[in-house]
Amino acid sequence: MVALVRGFRGLRGHVRVELLTDRPENRFPVGATLFLEGTDERLTIAEATPVADGRGWWLRFREIGDRSAAEERLRDRYLEIVQPDEPREEGRWLWHELIGLAVTSTRGEAMGTITDIYRAGGAEVFVVRGPRGEFDVPGVRGIVTELAPERGVMVVDLDSLALDARPVEDEDYVRPRDRRPRKQPKRRAGPPRPGAPETQPAAPGAPRDAAPEPGPDA
Repeated sequence: MVALVRGFRGLRGHVRVELLTDRPENRFPVGATLFLEGTDERLTIAEATPVADGRGWWLRFREIGDRSAAEERLRDRYLEIVQPDEPREEGRWLWHELIGLAVTSTRGEAMGTITDIYRAGGAEVFVVRGPRGEFDVPGVRGIVTELAPERGVMVVDLDSLALDARPVEDEDYVRPRDRRPRKQPKRRAGPPRPGAPETQPAAPGAPRDAAPEPGPDA
């Protein structure tokens, strides 16, 4: 992943993107091709400039003729630089492949299932809903001890998670950085590497995103 579409400008289809890469000059040259995550839909960059009075970049694509098309096709969508059918690193998955996984603790307690995933502070965060209500599980080593989509399970260490100290159900609780788009993205989850700007950690043993290096530049 290299960007997330966050806003629009004018009538020609310009979109403001949140950067998920620390090398936008290299990722967004005019003529470069991006893909809507989870699809083979190509987007060719026609214009690319940093936002002058804020964060992010303005992009315009040759395939998007006007603002209406941009809002309909790109709103809250992730953009990546690798086609979804290209070979993937072993142990790396798309976000949608992790939705619905059963979550258990290292003690064998059933915690519920993964219902959503979002990025916060350079890491992927799994939203889990189950007997304890809804809670967030940062995809970092030490908390996620096992991620095994082939077996349909994720294992978390409750002691490291400190679940009792995370009042997600309280009205005053605010996620550290709730950036989940309205539409569930199909994003790759990668191995936990706290602090890596283009590779969002997801869980031990999970591969890096095809492009970035819990989750990446792909």
